[in-house]
Amino acid sequence: MPWTLAAALTDEHRVRLTGVGVDADVLASTSLRLVTDPLPDWWHEQGNALYLADDVDPADLPPELIDTLAYYPFSDVVVVAASPCNNVVSLLVGGDGATVFLGPRSAFTATEIFCGAYSTVVLNADVVATRCAIVDARNGGSIVAEPDQLWAANVYLATDDMHRLEDAETGARINPYGAHIRLGRHVWLGREAVVTGHCDIGDGAVVGSRAMVRGQKVPPQTAVGGCPARVIREGVTWRGDDVP
Repeated sequence: MPWTLAAALTDEHRVRLTGVGVDADVLASTSLRLVTDPLPDWWHEQGNALYLADDVDPADLPPELIDTLAYYPFSDVVVVAASPCNNVVSLLVGGDGATVFLGPRSAFTATEIFCGAYSTVVLNADVVATRCAIVDARNGGSIVAEPDQLWAANVYLATDDMHRLEDAETGARINPYGAHIRLGRHVWLGREAVVTGHCDIGDGAVVGSRAMVRGQKVPPQTAVGGCPARVIREGVTWRGDDVP
């Protein structure tokens, strides 16, 4: 059954999206339509919304992707697909109140996306995930990528470790829980880079291959590498083309 598109983005959802980190200019320039069918009855009854950009062919939103997304009921979830998702391996929501925005002019090749309850995944625009990126926000955490991203193969972005690590004496949790990750504009993540915990990667930064940024702030226009990542050069910029 083909997708049925109805109303445009509501004011309520526009406010919600900008509130969690969707760029206002990106949202203003992206025409979105609510998907009404084929979705299970509970989807609408529980106040969920799935939007598709006008310039995205509905064939680029595979029904099996949404079937998996809607495998079990949740409420008050907003999902926006403003780029083709036919190469997304999985798009999963882990509970109520999740918000996912997959922005325009992006490519998510063999990408896996998970968004837990009251968590946020915002990939604003021009995000090129070349292969097998994993994006995982949970426990009320958020991953927000500003426009213009280049991610090499096998990058891993996660707010949490998915298991509790605690101090043996006090029982206090010592690893991240519901962390917030922000990637500034024009960020390049090298192959197999890891970004996890509370992180802020500045505009124009480059994260080297197999580097781990964990609970760190990466200054703008720096190149970082290693585990844990450290600044190896300041005052850098990068271009998408490969020229002398």
